[in-house]
Amino acid sequence: MSVRAKKHLGQHFLKDEQIALKIANTLTGNGYQNVLEIGPGMGVLTQFLLKRDFKTHVIEIDKESVAYLQTHFLNLSTNIINADFLKIDLDTLFKGNEFAITGNFPYNISSQIVFKTIDHKERIPEFTGMFQKEVAQRICEKPGSKTYGILSVLTQAFYNAEYLFTVPPTVFNPPPKVDSGVIRLVRKKDFNIGVSEKLFFKVVKTAFNQRRKTLRNSLKSLQLSDKLREDTIFAQRPEQLSVQEFLSLTQKIANDAH
Repeated sequence: MSVRAKKHLGQHFLKDEQIALKIANTLTGNGYQNVLEIGPGMGVLTQFLLKRDFKTHVIEIDKESVAYLQTHFLNLSTNIINADFLKIDLDTLFKGNEFAITGNFPYNISSQIVFKTIDHKERIPEFTGMFQKEVAQRICEKPGSKTYGILSVLTQAFYNAEYLFTVPPTVFNPPPKVDSGVIRLVRKKDFNIGVSEKLFFKVVKTAFNQRRKTLRNSLKSLQLSDKLREDTIFAQRPEQLSVQEFLSLTQKIANDAH
């Protein structure tokens, strides 16, 4: 018995056990015991998570995959959640304790998975997993690059991001058309950014929505005072600003509003 990959769910099943083991080993286990795997499919990664000293839960939207896991992983059966990760209330998991996330993420929702993780950062100290390579690179990208953007800044405000290794299409069934990349996010010791998160997110998204323009033009909709707009930071384009500079800019905008 095996599970048929469903295109509408973005399924590409990893078939290389060595790579699955490598992904399982990206989790450090520092400061947590609970692990949530997103989209386990037929459990090629799950089997290695179960060999480690973790309390592993898996969340899977595909009923066929759930049936397969229940049959083949009897020691996991009570920890299989048949649900959509993007819709589940994470507060119901692990009795409010911290947990790490890992998985071979469906490409079509991978960015949303990261944004949901950021929203629950106080409970998620570590996050590892596989993305489409260019998305993995974007998350870890530094300022000054064309691929540095919203995902890079918002993730790196709270997590240290590290690109670990590249995975070729040949190790999947069916093979995707692009390479994949595995990353690790480790929550910063002090992940309180010191400014309004809502305003910070708004500034970053508004700036990058018109990334070719200087901040003086792209942030016009925020109705800033003329005095603030004279600040030299507004002569720059968003990809030139580090995370710290975006935080400083947010603070200036917050002060300007008072």
